[in-house]
Amino acid sequence: MKRVLVVDDDPTVSEVVAGYLDRAGFAVDVAADGPTAVAQAALRKPDLVVLDLMLPGMDGLEVCRRIRATAPLPVIMLTARGDEEDRILGLEVGADDYVTKPFSPRELVLRVESVLRRSGAPTAARAGTAEPWLRSGPLALDPTARRVTRDGAELALTIREFDLLEFFIRHPGRATTREQLMQRVWGWEFGDLSTVTVHVRRLREKVEDDPARPRLISTVWGVGYRFDPPGSPEGGVGDGR
Repeated sequence: MKRVLVVDDDPTVSEVVAGYLDRAGFAVDVAADGPTAVAQAALRKPDLVVLDLMLPGMDGLEVCRRIRATAPLPVIMLTARGDEEDRILGLEVGADDYVTKPFSPRELVLRVESVLRRSGAPTAARAGTAEPWLRSGPLALDPTARRVTRDGAELALTIREFDLLEFFIRHPGRATTREQLMQRVWGWEFGDLSTVTVHVRRLREKVEDDPARPRLISTVWGVGYRFDPPGSPEGGVGDGR
């Protein structure tokens, strides 16, 4: 049974979310402030955290930083703010997804299930049969163990960053729109496309020699992004937008 930590200072929200997650088969813990959330995450070892941005004692961004500093724990951020900057801040500190209040509890459960499906445990299809490593220039990716190395050094990627890189390596030289990435990588038919932009930028910071002049993940103006393996005819210096 997967364990989810729900962090929100509104007891009504916590109760509703916890009830829906419980009926979906999750074990649920609840915290009402930032310090308690950090302590609960360390003690109870949840598989995922549903985290409100606005919390007493310590805001959600700092909670996310602290719990992600010790382990690549999946985080879905809740926010009542409509400001895109706040949502992007959540993604930049390591949140894997976000949901803006008011939200449908059933949709939140689907988001939780989606993130957990793409988390570190091998899928049923992969269980018992190790897939070969995927290699592209300095990068090596193990789809089964969900590990990535660059020039032999292991990279700390979030769930979404790993999924993006795996998709890019499996589809070299192909221009892909942000809408297509959201469908193929996130499994969503709709959503905020800035989510894709932020994750591509964060991935570049970890795999590129110079993220401001990327050689691997190029921007295709008017389309989206393209992965150019080293030595490919398309490979070259682009910009980081």
